[in-house]
Amino acid sequence: MFKALREKLRQLKEKIDVSEAKEKISALVSGEVVISAEKVDEILDELEIVLLESDVAFDAVSEIRERMKQRIAGRRKKIGESLYRIIESELKASLIEILDRNYYDFEEELEKRLRSKRPVNIVFVGVNGTGKTTTIAKMAKKLMERYSVVLAAGDTFRAGAIEQLEEHARRLGVKVVKQKQGSDPAAVIFDAIKHAESKGIDLVLADTAGRMHTKKNLLDQLEKIKRVTKPDFILFVDESIAGNDAVERARMFNETVGIDGTILTKIDADAKGGTAISICYATQKPILYLGTGQGYDDLVKFDSKWLVERIFS
Repeated sequence: MFKALREKLRQLKEKIDVSEAKEKISALVSGEVVISAEKVDEILDELEIVLLESDVAFDAVSEIRERMKQRIAGRRKKIGESLYRIIESELKASLIEILDRNYYDFEEELEKRLRSKRPVNIVFVGVNGTGKTTTIAKMAKKLMERYSVVLAAGDTFRAGAIEQLEEHARRLGVKVVKQKQGSDPAAVIFDAIKHAESKGIDLVLADTAGRMHTKKNLLDQLEKIKRVTKPDFILFVDESIAGNDAVERARMFNETVGIDGTILTKIDADAKGGTAISICYATQKPILYLGTGQGYDDLVKFDSKWLVERIFS
């Protein structure tokens, strides 16, 4: 995980260490040196390239750079104190600030919502092929420990989508509300909500289509789903390894239907690490869960400190 980003940071550390060794003689007299704005700019130029090559969006990089310059330029550094460690510490703090912006605990919010209404309707959006349907099954497995669940087969466009969700449901032992392929997905999800109401079921987890090659139809369909079924949560699902493509898709879904948070799949295969940072920055909505494998239990609650430590470990 994040191997490529760690290697780039290691190379940056070596450059800083070499440069820093040349400055130690001047520090012997006073016992400390002032970190100049020029020196900080030189390092941040390098760091900016590292972050951009690691799929961190340009606007996010610009904010990180400005924050770090304000915090480091003019700071006094003692002999023996590593400049790279100062840079690393401030970079970690800046990344965590972006990742934690507007963060909320999804399960706590879900519990609050259930106190006032049932069922709670959770709609999952995202393009096909990014693990959306499997993520719905993982969420069902997690939430079934506390709540009753029904699945809605709202992806009526992709061949095999209904059958895929049915197979997950069979393995998990939950019901799927479905109609034939090509049916109105808003009607399918509405039926699932009515079924949940009649049976006293807590949660509806609704799949949706993600056919980017007919973008206008997709977005019109999602807007109708939102209008007809009034989701309590809209969760965007995409691959961590998709990089800037995932960021652009997250921005598009957020601007069109509004998302309440993101679930990133395949985090275990991500060598770069910048997608989560970029999506948080672009949408101003939090990452809620990470997919760490193919099993139903391979879905973990997002923890910014855990993610950042994995980048630097």
